Amino acid sequence: MDDGLLREIDRAIMGSKADERDTGDTSDEDNHDKPTTTKEKKGSDTSKKMEEVKVAALKGLDKAKVAAAVGAKKVKSGTSTGIKWVKDRCPKKGS
Repeated sequence: MDDGLLREIDRAIMGSKADERDTGDTSDEDNHDKPTTTKEKKGSDTSKKMEEVKVAALKGLDKAKVAAAVGAKKVKSGTSTGIKWVKDRCPKKGS
């Protein structure tokens, strides 16, 4: 049998593992089984970009949480100070 035909049968039966083992010649005829589509490239690029966006969003979310916590502390402190000021300015009139 022809060596190329044996490789084709092996690829059909074993899938991509046969392609990894294949060390024969690399003519155009053998490479037609591995088409490179732009969808595959775009998919991997998109997933990389999505990971970068997620990382950036998480950093932004962490910053927002810290800013909210600091803001809440300032509101609590300001409210407490305001209540004390009102109590000092307007003492209870005895009953």
